[in-house]
Amino acid sequence: MSFSTYKSLSAVVKEFQILYTEADFIVESACSVNENFRAELELVLRKGMVRNSEAAICENLIYPILKEIWKGYVNEFIVWSHQLLYYDEKLAGVPDYIIAKRSPLGKIVFDQPYFIIVEAKKDNFDEGWGQCLAELVAVQKLNQPLEQVVYGVVSNGDNWEFGQLQGAEFTKNIKTYSIQLLEQLFAALNFIFIQCKKQLPN
Repeated sequence: MSFSTYKSLSAVVKEFQILYTEADFIVESACSVNENFRAELELVLRKGMVRNSEAAICENLIYPILKEIWKGYVNEFIVWSHQLLYYDEKLAGVPDYIIAKRSPLGKIVFDQPYFIIVEAKKDNFDEGWGQCLAELVAVQKLNQPLEQVVYGVVSNGDNWEFGQLQGAEFTKNIKTYSIQLLEQLFAALNFIFIQCKKQLPN
């Protein structure tokens, strides 16, 4: 069984006995948008084929935006692309992106704790969240302790949704974000990175 076999959020909630809630937990933390980045993104959106597959969404829209935020946290975190994540036979697979603590042994070491899981889905957000929450459960079990908050993001490139798992409670952020409002999207992602940095072990 792999993460991709989970086709809905409710299926994961039921299987792992997770309480589902909704709230606006994101407190947007201002993060400026580089004008060169904005111009490049607009060029890609106007002239490029960016939504024909999940891989295209990852490469053209999701990773460039993640990278812009990550630049402010390069000493603390590393972004892993399509890296195998394995807890057991039920919870195994390859998330699109994992943001993890930078290992003291160097950038080639996939080290815990893992903090953020990002999944690209063309349109089916419920399926995307089913897969993402299963990945968050795996991350939570690998990290220990369960009290640590781990974050999930599901995006089709245009719209970005956020969630957090703490203990046996998953909270989906009510507000969604759009690539058309970059300042708000950057501020939401920056908030997530700040919260992860606060949880880094000393």
